[in-house]
Amino acid sequence: MAEPGWPWAGIDPDPAPQAEDRLAAACARLFATADGHLLLSHLTRITLTTSPGPDVTEARLRHLEGQRALVLTLRHLACRGGLAMT
Repeated sequence: MAEPGWPWAGIDPDPAPQAEDRLAAACARLFATADGHLLLSHLTRITLTTSPGPDVTEARLRHLEGQRALVLTLRHLACRGGLAMT
């Protein structure tokens, strides 16, 4: 449970397994559509297949890693929901 005064107080960080399954299935359905596939491909391309140059700032690198984590989370959910990734 979050400490009092934190902005996410009252939010359960561990949703019920049924909610996770429903979320994974919804994610798979979303990305199974042509538009969903287009979107996920774009997000993958701009985050996972790019490499910042050696002069990248720490802030930019942290931002990119956050984006990558989000895209990988979406891909993982879609796979759990039954979407076959290519």
